[in-house]
Amino acid sequence: MAQSNEQPERRGRTTRFAVLATSAALVIAGCSQTSEPTSSPTSDGSPPAATAAVPTGAVLKPVDPAGFQATVAAAAEAMTVPGAVVLVDTPQGAFTAVVGTTKLDEQTPPDVGTHLRIASNTKTMTAALILLLAQDGRLDLADPVSKYVPGVPNGENITLAMLLTMRSGLYDYTSAPELAATLDADPTKAWTPQEVLDIAFRHPPEFPPDAAYDYSNTNYALLGLVAERVGGRALAEQFRERLFGPLGLPQTSLPAADDNTIPDRHSHGYMYGDSSYALVDKDYPADMQEAALSGALQPVDYTDQNPSYATAAGGAISTAEDLASWIRTLVSGKVFNAEYRQRWLHSLRPEDPNAPDGQQYGYGISHQRFGPQAAMYYHGGELPGFNSFIGYDPDNDVTLVIWTNLTLSPEGKTTANALLPTVLDEIYTGLSVAPAPTPVPTR
Repeated sequence: MAQSNEQPERRGRTTRFAVLATSAALVIAGCSQTSEPTSSPTSDGSPPAATAAVPTGAVLKPVDPAGFQATVAAAAEAMTVPGAVVLVDTPQGAFTAVVGTTKLDEQTPPDVGTHLRIASNTKTMTAALILLLAQDGRLDLADPVSKYVPGVPNGENITLAMLLTMRSGLYDYTSAPELAATLDADPTKAWTPQEVLDIAFRHPPEFPPDAAYDYSNTNYALLGLVAERVGGRALAEQFRERLFGPLGLPQTSLPAADDNTIPDRHSHGYMYGDSSYALVDKDYPADMQEAALSGALQPVDYTDQNPSYATAAGGAISTAEDLASWIRTLVSGKVFNAEYRQRWLHSLRPEDPNAPDGQQYGYGISHQRFGPQAAMYYHGGELPGFNSFIGYDPDNDVTLVIWTNLTLSPEGKTTANALLPTVLDEIYTGLSVAPAPTPVPTR
């Protein structure tokens, strides 16, 4: 895989459908402090003692709209991205960079109201619903998953908190080659949660419960079932009633299992090669990279692939405008009461115990410091056709949404994540982490 000064990404077991993770932009500072307390939670997810927040400084650049547009466009075009939207909201105002088209062979530029599949950003919503049900007293985060879903390996020892924080040890069903093969053979197939769980449970667990962190979509497939059984209604209905309606997200939805359409206006979604390149940990061979860069190989249109295999783990549809509102509302404390907001904040734990100041994962949310006075709560989303990032920096009141309609660049970079260093350089002073764009061959 071709490399820049950005670390190469491993898309397999730890990043699929999402996730952001090891972009150089998010590990440059090496700071030991974070903007919120990040001590390990108690076994039921209740908060430990708080620590002091880092004070805010003058860390934001003045954003030049024309320069911002040109910089984002150059970086996106270097990755052969057909279309992209970057939305940044700071105390200076809102800025949007729009690149390309929503459909190849047409000139239809995207905008902040264009619908797309948001993949694992759905996890932020599933986790929020589980916490609301706990806030209602209808479940306890220390409950074993076996209380709600039978037949889970080690289910009596896996708590809901472990599922939320990716610490169950359960095999990730999207790692199974047979899932990608079925998606390509029957792209409109409607999946049930039990079908994807059956795939996961045919494989042995990766480790004992709570022994380590491992990003697994199986955790959130189970949480979707827990929410339905405790809430007594379909997940999509609970999302509408508890989140999308009350919080003013009119363009966000979770489609029915047999619905593989996207509301208009929407973007098509593209990827080079078959579904396994997004779902299974493998890289593009050199000949595919060369053909994609030269234009000899065109990306496949995955727009109408049925996302029901993802559902609670990654099935939602939204827009940049709604996503910006959602992540800002979630982080700023308007979803939960005071007690459960603290539980949500204090759920963060280091993904790598040997890197306690690195990326952390909590209840459906990641956190990383990328400057002495800048840190972001965020998530990402990846599935065939789309890649996206949502984040909010409460210290500096910065909201950021990036989405693209190409999952992977020819070099194998998850495209929205690869745009992140470029965008951060446009927002924050003193980073200088973005690589210079490589010119794209004429096609």
